[in-house]
Amino acid sequence: MNDLFAGTASTPGVHIGIGGWTYVPWRGGTFYPVGLVQRRELEFASRQLTSIEINGTYYGTQKPAIYAGWRDATPEGFVFSAKAPKRIVSARKLAGTGAQIDDFIDGIGHLGDRLGPLVWQFDAGRTLDPDDFAAFLQLLPRQVNGRRQRHALEVRDRAFFDERLVGLARQHGLALVYTDSPDYPNAADLGADFVYARLMRSRDACDTGYPAAELAQWAERVMAWRRGQDPHDLPHLAAPAGPAPQGREVYLYFISAAKHRNPAAARQLQQRVDQN
Repeated sequence: MNDLFAGTASTPGVHIGIGGWTYVPWRGGTFYPVGLVQRRELEFASRQLTSIEINGTYYGTQKPAIYAGWRDATPEGFVFSAKAPKRIVSARKLAGTGAQIDDFIDGIGHLGDRLGPLVWQFDAGRTLDPDDFAAFLQLLPRQVNGRRQRHALEVRDRAFFDERLVGLARQHGLALVYTDSPDYPNAADLGADFVYARLMRSRDACDTGYPAAELAQWAERVMAWRRGQDPHDLPHLAAPAGPAPQGREVYLYFISAAKHRNPAAARQLQQRVDQN
């Protein structure tokens, strides 16, 4: 079985993966090999994909030893992203969550160099106050354990989802999550030196989640982002960002929808990007 854990080739600066790694329909040959024990699923997944978004941290954080164990189970170069806790992003006064943010960071920082961007998701139905939100952004640490820390904002409050939000993101060097979803507002405005996308349209009828033509189109967008360009075929709230001569790092995840198809979609997209 050891050859099943062989790493995947990857284009530098491009991280493509899925949300979480514990999902029953992925077992028994759909993604995880028949006979693979559950405790080795992260070890396997992290050698088939280049990144995983940790969703469970939205509902509850882990002990430092758990994060350290996840770090040690994954190969060099693999990167996690993680959703920030709901108790923080749903607080009535965001500007007063500094201690909770510090507590979250102290724990998840044990991922070490496997820690990628943190996603701060503000759900629909939550009305955001501009001044409170701006003060909250000041609380987000720019370094964790001496390493630069990136942050991405996913805002589902349609009243707050406008050019003002783009300006705040750019002012603070934060990414706006491009949520390719029919249910949530989405825009591909760039505000940082990295891009964060969550694709939510995988289909059960397609073995690879997305049809080949759509995967090819997403591969083109990923490479355009990586080159520092701003694809104009995606929706924007503000004027497109100028080119980034050094390029932008890309984090892209297949989330929700026909979830059992998402590992195949991620692997197919990674292969297309690597072939370019």
